[in-house]
Amino acid sequence: MLSRGSSAEAVIAALNERADPALIAGMDRVGIRTESAIGLSNPALRQIAREIGNDHARALELWQSPVREAKLLALLTFDPHRLTAETMFALAGDFTSWETVDMAADLFVEAGLDPAMIARFAADDREFVRRTAFAMIAGAAVHCKEAPDETFVSFLPLIEAHAGDDRNFVKKAVNWALRNIGMRNMACHEAAMAVAQRLALSDDRTRRWVGRDAEKYLCDPKRLSRLKS
Repeated sequence: MLSRGSSAEAVIAALNERADPALIAGMDRVGIRTESAIGLSNPALRQIAREIGNDHARALELWQSPVREAKLLALLTFDPHRLTAETMFALAGDFTSWETVDMAADLFVEAGLDPAMIARFAADDREFVRRTAFAMIAGAAVHCKEAPDETFVSFLPLIEAHAGDDRNFVKKAVNWALRNIGMRNMACHEAAMAVAQRLALSDDRTRRWVGRDAEKYLCDPKRLSRLKS
């Protein structure tokens, strides 16, 4: 039985007990790296996270495990208020999949929507560290409803600067961030559309894809109707 006082060792033992290796094939089909997976879904991990609660020290221990599920559970149980910039950057250096990045991005935004930290991630040439910057922007654009529009408009030059990165997990995150900024409200939509249209006219294939895809998404009549209402 897991509880809020459970040790990292007890948690890892419980993960192994609850694992279902039959789930791994399904993970492969959606592009999740499974070399270190034991077979637990993210909903199951979130349930375990509720059972054990946040414990920063234990989460750091879980992060050291090579097991996929232990690392994801660490991200679900860190205390966001105790995360420092250096800890976040160190964690990002271990990222090896989009799944880990996107879960960590939510945690990092909860720790604080820091434009300097996002710029630091974006400046790093490692694929999954750079993706972290744009996954953070994309998530924050949806969930940080009280943040001023100016914050998100200020991210557009960063998006434009890295729109030419042709690595799959970067370009998709850049596109995701641009679309989500554009869907915050009409003011953000106008600013994001201007970037999308410039990128769509680029001679660079990747920049052109990012721009055209975002432009198509942001011009969808149903989305525009919802945004205007």
